[in-house]
Amino acid sequence: MLEIRGLEVAYGRVKAVKGIDLSVGKGQIVTLLGINGAGKSTTLRCISGLIPPVAGTIEFEGESIAGLPAHKIVRLGIAQSPEGRRLFKDMSVEDNLMLGAFSRKDTAEIRRDLDRVYGMFDVLAKRRAEPAGLFSGGEQQMLAIGRAMMSNPKLLMLDEPSMGLSPIMTQLIMKTIKDLQSEGVTILLVEQNAQAALSLADRGYVLEVGQIALSDTGKALLGDDRVRKAYLGAE
Repeated sequence: MLEIRGLEVAYGRVKAVKGIDLSVGKGQIVTLLGINGAGKSTTLRCISGLIPPVAGTIEFEGESIAGLPAHKIVRLGIAQSPEGRRLFKDMSVEDNLMLGAFSRKDTAEIRRDLDRVYGMFDVLAKRRAEPAGLFSGGEQQMLAIGRAMMSNPKLLMLDEPSMGLSPIMTQLIMKTIKDLQSEGVTILLVEQNAQAALSLADRGYVLEVGQIALSDTGKALLGDDRVRKAYLGAE
């Protein structure tokens, strides 16, 4: 579904992503691991059209999307739930969700997807009229994922969905990601919790200073001594 070859991204003279190759197959969960500053979020932002690539190709369903504006990429079927959630905290839950459907005109299907999100996260349904700023971190993450789902994406990109969450809430978010995959959504996941991410992932990539250091199945990376030492706290 997504094919990246030789991708380079820079902030001014500083090259944050240095020629990476990455593939995401239809229906897969693929995770990107790496410490802060490794280039994970930059990669997602480039795929989303928020940062132009310096070099390389990005193809979605066989068509080049490198350099397209973000709103056109959303319409093609790629949505991102960003790091930090980026909600409109003075607006209601439902208004935040409806912003996710800004590019759509199919009113009946938008209503269907709104009901789908409320079915996934009942706390959002119960408190749909409340401002998003009153919600806990975990509830705000549910809302951020729900907003991304309102564009009816084929590929959902999640940037650090468990950041700042309790272990119980992290488990709930990871279960939601697995449920979305079972419904046919393809997922590209950036996540600091390597154990949780690799346990879900069909495939994983480890980024180090803008380059792919390792790639394999999620199961294989869980058992890799280099990953265990760097990300899982193993001796």
